[in-house]
Amino acid sequence: MTPLLLALGASLAWGVGDFVGPLVARTAGSLPILLWAQVGGLVAMGVAVAVRAGGPAGWGVLYAVAAALGGMLGLFAYYRGMLAGAMSVVAPIAGISAVIPVIFGIATGDNPSAPQIGGIACALVGVALASVEHHEGRRRIAAGVGLALLAAAGFGFYFPWMHEAGKVDFWWASLVFRTTALVLVASIVAVRRPPLAIGARYVAIGCAVGVVDTFGNLFFAASSAHGLVSLTAVLASLYPVMTVVLAASLLRERIAPLQRAGIVLTLAGVVLISV
Repeated sequence: MTPLLLALGASLAWGVGDFVGPLVARTAGSLPILLWAQVGGLVAMGVAVAVRAGGPAGWGVLYAVAAALGGMLGLFAYYRGMLAGAMSVVAPIAGISAVIPVIFGIATGDNPSAPQIGGIACALVGVALASVEHHEGRRRIAAGVGLALLAAAGFGFYFPWMHEAGKVDFWWASLVFRTTALVLVASIVAVRRPPLAIGARYVAIGCAVGVVDTFGNLFFAASSAHGLVSLTAVLASLYPVMTVVLAASLLRERIAPLQRAGIVLTLAGVVLISV
């Protein structure tokens, strides 16, 4: 039960962070918030590892480098998608990243249940419905859908690699992940040179988002020690539920009925995949 609770804890942390981060990025910009989030997360993780005063349990923690490549691709696309479209549409579509670890689990010997297969079908149909919006009497692809699908691919790539790294040493895996993530974001910032003078309040919020996101990474890595990737990853992928709830209650986002049905189907699919 502990791995499952840790995976659910990861989904809760990510759901909150993935609402607050893109929300403030609408004002302060995606790259500055992402940069300060990595700084805050790395400081928090560095302190935690230093307190433990022990080296990594094995070189397998370096799998977290690959996880960071996928995770940061997904997060950057997710932020951009949230700026372009409604959070209540983008978040559930990004949540179909749960399909990828299930496929990975099947390829490595896991046997999916009937509910999991049904969940994949629900998620795919739900994405199709959530992606279509009405505009001036015509249907079109909703804003941010393409970026949401890219985010799903990136997040899906993150889960198997972080799972492997977490089985070796989840503390050091989380530190390696956050260090790699900071290097990646800092490199993009160095090339694109966005304004970083965003004010102390936004810097503090960005750092706080990074700390919350780091807790999510740590919880997921810790769940990998005793849980199957096809189960822990999909439970961690329930984070869109929290994001959608926050967007609906705090931002009062208006979603067309057909899109609303798609969102429900997508979330139901993610839940079924975790059964």
